[in-house]
Amino acid sequence: MGRCDQTANNICVNAAGLAYHAAMIDRLNSLLEASGLFVRGGFYPDDGDGVPTLANGEAAGTVLLIGNAGAAMWQVFQSEGNLTARHPQDTWLRPKIENVAEAVGAQPVFPNDGPPFVPVQDWAMKAEPVYRSPIGILIHPEFGLWHVYRGALLFEDRIELPARENVPSPCDSCAKKPCLSVCPADAFLPGRFDAPACAAHVESAAGANCRERGCLARRACPVGKDYLYVREQQAFHTAAMLAAVKRGYGAG
Repeated sequence: MGRCDQTANNICVNAAGLAYHAAMIDRLNSLLEASGLFVRGGFYPDDGDGVPTLANGEAAGTVLLIGNAGAAMWQVFQSEGNLTARHPQDTWLRPKIENVAEAVGAQPVFPNDGPPFVPVQDWAMKAEPVYRSPIGILIHPEFGLWHVYRGALLFEDRIELPARENVPSPCDSCAKKPCLSVCPADAFLPGRFDAPACAAHVESAAGANCRERGCLARRACPVGKDYLYVREQQAFHTAAMLAAVKRGYGAG
């Protein structure tokens, strides 16, 4: 890292002019761990990244993405969340991320706030080695398809970030691509997802497998099996998908 001089805001500046809060990512992970969340990665935004201006009118210097993988967050949500709320998981998550943001002096942004919606998947691909899978969901080399981005923290300063890992997409070496051949609704079309067809199948008598155990195409992926969502978690997200389709999502 080289020598750095402490400033009034507990920020170090090294010879290259990079400002960073000491051990910020470690601190965030410590604050997030009890909720089953962690820092997924970060990047320094450019003008074309669609990052909102900070409340003080300044441009963000660093974006850190917050998310989860596997069932850890689900287990905490089950014990703490209000399942009768209109959007139970978002309602439970939002104050947790807002409180963490306040503790570290960051501005929180949420993927579901909009329109306009922030391009969180584009941000994710800048922040860590995730790639568009054949079924549209971002795939991670370790977590497979069993991960989500829950929010982003915007910092005015340029925080020191680890280098983005140079790991290729696991889909590149997957010859069979079972995710594309097992969908009973044939909902994964070239360039788009047929959400109404998926929903119609899931709600039918033949759709119990997907309805109760989660998307069959997603489960067919061989990557990240250790992070597979538990059955109750799968059913919860499938029900949320059905509700979104009924509200008009994916109808176009």
